[in-house]
Amino acid sequence: MAEAALKTTQSTPPVVIKKYANRRLYNTESSSYVTLEDLAKMVRDGREFVVYDAKSGEDITRSVLTQIIVEEEAKGGQLLPESFLRSLIGFYGGSMQQIVPRYLEATMQGFARQHEEMRRNMASALKPFTFEEMGRQNLAMMERAMSLFSPFPRPNELEQLRAENERLKAEIAALKERKPG
Repeated sequence: MAEAALKTTQSTPPVVIKKYANRRLYNTESSSYVTLEDLAKMVRDGREFVVYDAKSGEDITRSVLTQIIVEEEAKGGQLLPESFLRSLIGFYGGSMQQIVPRYLEATMQGFARQHEEMRRNMASALKPFTFEEMGRQNLAMMERAMSLFSPFPRPNELEQLRAENERLKAEIAALKERKPG
């Protein structure tokens, strides 16, 4: 969900929303009035939109997005910690005001990518499988574990031990021949 909010859809133009003086929001694509909640759902679905003041034509998208955040926070969403909000307010008017938006955007994009990657990893790890498949995996795991603790040498180790034994016998025989005795 969050990753959809950060993706921009190049193929479809943003939906134009007009805000009237009576505070009503009009979706020009569906020819219907919408609420802030509807706009929040559009964000979650990754659908781009722009909001214009119906009278002046001014782009007021940022203030409407801010309103959505305020509404979500008022409903108990409380995604933004108080300390973060205080820090954010502290950056207004300062020299960091130019840098903070780019930093926050890059950070949120990175977070969304990591979230999506984690979601994909979890989905692939939890793929549904049959009891038969689970049994095969357990058997293979047990065989690997048992081979580590087996007191019997494996076939290739047995050949190596035989070759080493023959080499040592030959060395002993050679030493006996050299020894006067």
